Amino acid sequence: MAILKIARMGHPVLAKRAQAVADPAAPEIRRLVADMVETMIDANGAGLAAPQVHVPLRVVVFQAPDERSDPDLSEAERFDHTAPLTILVNPEIEVLEPALEGGWEGCLSVPGLRGYVERPFHIRYRGFDQGGKPVSRIAKGFHARVVQHECDHLDGILYPQRMRDMTKLIFETEARHWVRDEP
Repeated sequence: MAILKIARMGHPVLAKRAQAVADPAAPEIRRLVADMVETMIDANGAGLAAPQVHVPLRVVVFQAPDERSDPDLSEAERFDHTAPLTILVNPEIEVLEPALEGGWEGCLSVPGLRGYVERPFHIRYRGFDQGGKPVSRIAKGFHARVVQHECDHLDGILYPQRMRDMTKLIFETEARHWVRDEP
């Protein structure tokens, strides 16, 4: 396994639609996934898409661990905000409820910044794991946000492009000045 170089905002690989993977179980996809997981963990990220490591393929890895969720939520709500380490090849997202939820997002390809983004709160996602087995889950909250953020990378979209109010694009070092519940 290897830690891969992460592309930063402005690199052309991040602005293009990624190509579908013909064989999710191919050895080169398994190697890519292993390297992406190692890179994501090393960078302390919640997710990583193949274009972020200069590979224009429809592959994402993510995790929404409980420690990243809001500790003030009830146990039932926290469950909806968590996901185990997941590999998705050729993912598809279906919005189950059109209601939007806002939240602060960061990105390994946009280091040092956070932005307030509204996204559908309740989704279903499908794809394949690195063994070619189908994956299908329903997600809410942070879990849904992470999946949508990573899948946006596959279509050449970075989170600032999803922002409605650019005054809410801030440096991480200034995040402490924002009231917790303020959009």
